[in-house]
Amino acid sequence: MTITQKENNNNTIWDPKDHIPDAVTDFLLSAFSTANKNSPLPFFTLVQQLKLQKRTGWLDFQIIPCESIADHMYRMSLMTMIIKDPLVNRDRCVKIALIHDIAESLVGDITPIDPFVNKVEKHRRELATIEHLCKELISPYNEKAGNEIMEYWLEYEEVRTLEGRYVKDIDKFEMLLQCFEFEKQYNGEKNLQEFFTAVDLIKTEEVKSWTDDLVKQRNQFFANVSKRS
Repeated sequence: MTITQKENNNNTIWDPKDHIPDAVTDFLLSAFSTANKNSPLPFFTLVQQLKLQKRTGWLDFQIIPCESIADHMYRMSLMTMIIKDPLVNRDRCVKIALIHDIAESLVGDITPIDPFVNKVEKHRRELATIEHLCKELISPYNEKAGNEIMEYWLEYEEVRTLEGRYVKDIDKFEMLLQCFEFEKQYNGEKNLQEFFTAVDLIKTEEVKSWTDDLVKQRNQFFANVSKRS
């Protein structure tokens, strides 16, 4: 991947177009693409990055191998399918879960403790990326789909709806469940307690109940680990 940087007032300006993978750039410049300007294949090729990029939080704790961004999104989508709250449109939740992290295909998985990218800059990069994906890669083929994906992303990012709230909560719950699974995988030698501050951020009663069950299981697991040591 060739990355160019634009300078403005001595500050590096992050632009999604500078981070397009070579495979996508080559496709866009190919004779096929020139003859088929509305092809969805560049978008399909780009989102492969979600299958390849690993979640930063696990890498920071030297958990290798670990899940990809796509792995996380996939299980979240399945979780939304079993929500029983009658006020929730589960189909909409599934769609929001499937697209909520697609900007990370170019931005990468930026964690809240990243020393170089703060929350405001993270949002700016992801918004610029989702706008680029929807307007430049999706809408030429299917404008309605481009607009819908943009709306689903904003619904999640800005918690505009009940569905957005549920997916926000499930995003945190899925992470917590994965934490516990890794802790068990390492027989309690890795304690990922700092991730569990996210428990207090979960708002919906249904996802809170899932989290309560998870925390009880985790507490029992570490109690048993202590007894063995």
